Amino acid sequence: MPLTPDFIAPSRHSDPAAALAQIQHIYQQQVAHLRLAMQRFVAGETPSQPVRACYPFVRVHTHTVARAPSRLAYGFVEGPGHYETTLTRPDLFASYYLEQLSLLRANHGVDLEVGTSAQPIPIHFSFSEHDHVEGQLSPERRQLMRDLFDLPDLAAMDDGIANGTWQPHPGEALPLSLFTAPRVDYSLHRLRHYSGTQPEWFQNFVLFTNYQFYIDEFVRLGREEMANPASEYTAFVEPGNVVTRRVGLPAEAADALGAAPARLPQMPGYHLVRPGHAGITMVNIGVGPANAKTITDHIAVLRPHAWLMLGHCAGLRHTQQLGDYVLAHAYVREDHVLDEELPLWVPLPALAEIQVALEQAVADVSQVAPEQLKRIMRTGTVASTDNRNWELLQGNLPQRRFSQSRAVALDMESATIAANGFRFRVPYGTLLCVSDKPLHGEIKLPGMADQFYRDRVDQHLRIGMRAIDILRAGGVDRLHSRKLRSFAEVAFQ
Repeated sequence: MPLTPDFIAPSRHSDPAAALAQIQHIYQQQVAHLRLAMQRFVAGETPSQPVRACYPFVRVHTHTVARAPSRLAYGFVEGPGHYETTLTRPDLFASYYLEQLSLLRANHGVDLEVGTSAQPIPIHFSFSEHDHVEGQLSPERRQLMRDLFDLPDLAAMDDGIANGTWQPHPGEALPLSLFTAPRVDYSLHRLRHYSGTQPEWFQNFVLFTNYQFYIDEFVRLGREEMANPASEYTAFVEPGNVVTRRVGLPAEAADALGAAPARLPQMPGYHLVRPGHAGITMVNIGVGPANAKTITDHIAVLRPHAWLMLGHCAGLRHTQQLGDYVLAHAYVREDHVLDEELPLWVPLPALAEIQVALEQAVADVSQVAPEQLKRIMRTGTVASTDNRNWELLQGNLPQRRFSQSRAVALDMESATIAANGFRFRVPYGTLLCVSDKPLHGEIKLPGMADQFYRDRVDQHLRIGMRAIDILRAGGVDRLHSRKLRSFAEVAFQ
């Protein structure tokens, strides 16, 4: 038998705050058990039996299809049944969990059952933020560790729930959440690796870009905000968890742990922090759909309110000029990275709140009258490809397909980000800027490109940030559209 913590019996709660407190208590007990055992193992002790700890769970039982009316697209189960999910990091997700539990209680009037699940916590996911204990072990002790502690189990981390392919075994509970606790933990660790920042710093509004120029401008604007004592933002965080506090605010203890990395991570993240995670995160995903899928796979577990793509594209129409904007209202998916998870026959709807906010932001920042916006912005279909040199393919087949689709612009990332937003129920949008017109002989040349970037990047970024202001002011509840929810949907947002 594994060495486990003292048993905590399942408990029922009518108060969501009490349920959350019990979840936090169980999680801390289980993780503390693993950490103590690991510390002793690193010190040279070898336990007589394998060591195990498990995630907390929350469970509800409903007996009727009746529920309280709700204008939200989430917060309720579809019908009578037994629903549950495992949970992790109730410190990081405290506000999110409390909202979901409160909605379940309000919509169904049922007790919230909390207990310890049978799903083991992998030892790697129990380490605190700055623990690196495995590196202190000899190869022999690292091998022995695999026999004594649970390791990440990929079978517990697949995306079948999100993909709509998960099927319960007889008697198995239906899911409350898109993600199991091990899947969430896996992504939290991947986010540290890819972005160079802790998951705690990520904000609920995310901007993606495929050019470092945008990041340079975001850093400049972030530092400007920190020098403004009246700014709504309280901190600016860069890779390595380097924290700059707004002028007049004291440093916090964790700030001293940040250090600029010797080299930037693969997809560096930058965070303009507001209370309640209501600020802006910006990530340079680089070029290509593989990176776009990778980072959105992991940011999705943080349940952001929206993510937007700001980048450059090839204009496909004669009437477009370099520097014009393209607001995507449909996507042609030739990126291929999500074909297995989200079949090509699945449409990606435009989300009205996102579209309106982006269009309004273009008008606000450019100071162009709404009736004149068509002079600088085209709304239409964006095609995304995984072949950067699509222009060189024989037979002009890509051009023919793009023409048949009525595409007005082409890039390599936007459809991927939109598709993963649809897949993970994260509101999405795309505003691109035309940087070349290869079908019409206008290709990027170094001097021309440099001038173009200087002229357009600042305005484009400010448009994205203004759109987030509009979305935030409009109320985040309105963003989580029923368009993104299936007819057999989980309760958690």
